[in-house]
Amino acid sequence: MIDISILQQFFAIHFGGEGTPYFAPGRINLIGEHTDYNGGFVFPGAVTQGISAVINPNGTDTVNLHAIDLKQDCSFNIMDEEGPAATHFRYVYGVVRELLAAGVKVQGFDAVYGGDVPLGVGMSSSAALESCFDFALCDLFGGSLDRMTLARIGQATEHKYVGVKCGIMDQFASMHGRAGLLMRLDCRSGEYQYFPWHPHGYRLLLINSCVKHELVGSPYNERRASCERVAALAGVETLRDCTWDMLETLKPQLAETDYRRARYVLGEVDRVLAVSDTLQRDDYEEVGRQMYLTHEGLSRDYEVSCPELDFLVDEARRLGVSGARLMGGGFGGCTINLVRNELYDSFLTELQQTYRSRFGVDCQPIPVTIGDGARKL
Repeated sequence: MIDISILQQFFAIHFGGEGTPYFAPGRINLIGEHTDYNGGFVFPGAVTQGISAVINPNGTDTVNLHAIDLKQDCSFNIMDEEGPAATHFRYVYGVVRELLAAGVKVQGFDAVYGGDVPLGVGMSSSAALESCFDFALCDLFGGSLDRMTLARIGQATEHKYVGVKCGIMDQFASMHGRAGLLMRLDCRSGEYQYFPWHPHGYRLLLINSCVKHELVGSPYNERRASCERVAALAGVETLRDCTWDMLETLKPQLAETDYRRARYVLGEVDRVLAVSDTLQRDDYEEVGRQMYLTHEGLSRDYEVSCPELDFLVDEARRLGVSGARLMGGGFGGCTINLVRNELYDSFLTELQQTYRSRFGVDCQPIPVTIGDGARKL
């Protein structure tokens, strides 16, 4: 979390006086990748990095924003049907419009905001931004919406005002996070449950590969279509409802690619449930083993990895890390690693050296701690 006093200084410079401080976090996902659109489970946790804002109603119909990270300003009328052109400011505009539609009596306000959640690494900086303003404006203007409703407003903002057809996991995690707890979210029913996260002797570490491959076509849409074809043949709504016996019975009718995609999804549903049981026993070595299995499935069956991510995971295994896998959509971005404390420094030093030698770029370590969700500071 960035120093709120810095935001207050910028607020005084731009608007005079001071605002009320709020914060919403980014997130990690321990396990459960590419399962959301298949009706399965995800297992996120909020982190201590996120977006902070100081906000003050101004008694007008105009919203005035200053983004300290971008060094940019924006103003718009809350009744404006078009809103700002810049994507970054459209997140706030969309939240305002969706809150108004939900009956919250939002009025004009001044705000300064910034964050320490890295951009473009799969930690959901956009959801943190939406959740920060979601929570703050509902609080400041007397709304009574619950956290799941606010999460869905953030999701609707992505869909309607930014054009990203995301699932609910990112906004859910940013709103519902609790320090020392991970959350298992059922993407079909919306039900969720908290699980203990007490990794004494271990640390969570993201490694940013600092690459993002541009692939021809629509790889995410292709994978989703594969899953939908198998579900249709199985006569179920989503692959969540397909059993292993059903999949094996259908195998002669399936293209090899479709079969492998479905095999990964069914395996990942099983792994999430296995990790749920394992966390109750504080067995973090088994959690790590399941993480490695997930990466194998993502790389070989779902084919969303890349040489850089595979190298990072292979090196983690070679260096004795308890668990590692790619996190997020794939084709670049981060791995998430469960590292024993005594290995942490040597692992990081050697990994950075071997990665630079192999690919000619530096990977970026991002330590993460599980923290609380959106809140007033």
